[in-house]
Amino acid sequence: MVGTSLALAALAVALAWPVPVLLARARWPARAPATALVLWQAVALAGGLSMLGALVTFGLAPFGPDLVSSGISFSAQFRGDDLGRAFGPLQVLALAGALLLGGHLLLNLLVTVVRAERERRRHAQLVLLLSTPLPDAPGTRLLDDPAPVAYCLPGAFTTLTVLSVGLVSLLEEDELAAVVEHERAHADQRHDIVLVLFRAWKASLPWFPIARRAQREVGLLVEMLADDHARRRVDDGVLARAIALVGAGGPGLAFHPAGPAAPGRPAALGEGRSLGEEARDRVLRLGLAPLPAGRRAAVVAAATALVILPTLLLLVPGLGRLPA
Repeated sequence: MVGTSLALAALAVALAWPVPVLLARARWPARAPATALVLWQAVALAGGLSMLGALVTFGLAPFGPDLVSSGISFSAQFRGDDLGRAFGPLQVLALAGALLLGGHLLLNLLVTVVRAERERRRHAQLVLLLSTPLPDAPGTRLLDDPAPVAYCLPGAFTTLTVLSVGLVSLLEEDELAAVVEHERAHADQRHDIVLVLFRAWKASLPWFPIARRAQREVGLLVEMLADDHARRRVDDGVLARAIALVGAGGPGLAFHPAGPAAPGRPAALGEGRSLGEEARDRVLRLGLAPLPAGRRAAVVAAATALVILPTLLLLVPGLGRLPA
């Protein structure tokens, strides 16, 4: 089972550095943001599973040739007197590391979700106090702010789309419609859930540069997804003008999953990327041809394989030894 542990460790290293770096540098995600988002989620899930699996399989190696049989043997000997003799210091360290890492990941996910929901509720209350309903637009609030601001606050039961007076006065009617459709896409597709997961990943592994890179790239991808939704309502030229105008004048078409310290000042999704760079990337990709269906299918297949591979390494060898 040490071989399985080494294979999982190698996969974890690959998914923690070279694979995300290559994916972040690739140009094709701008042509298929939904497909790229699936791949990023697969990289994160498979990477975490591989890290935990490598530690667990190495720690349980003295108890059997595979995870299933060693787990059964470990459970049977747990109450016996020879358990301590089966362990070496490295195995104890590996199992303790797996327990600590798993608990750390789950705790950070829980804390991040609770904190994001608390911030969202507080921000929504401030918006309701400082804004007025926009006529003929249910769920949309108008903020008395000269800066061009547009964002949404999604929730399980209610969603608020916030526009500023500065934005309404800056844009033409069709450009404003593009902004509204962009924000509705964030709410309808629940991009906040994806962003909170990657925010938790970064909080759990702050020493991993790839966690920051992943959060930045995923933030840009959800913006592109919302742009694609807006393109069904308005021409690409109209959407490009709206992105350029708002990007040059303020925070831009920024989706805001959880409220900042002050309403009307949504933080940029792309941490480490300036708003001008993000707007430029979003405008430039509007002229790109969509990724062919065959290549999209290949990426989805690769993402599926990434998740299945560590699962097979962990479970398949032992399932064949189970009694019928």
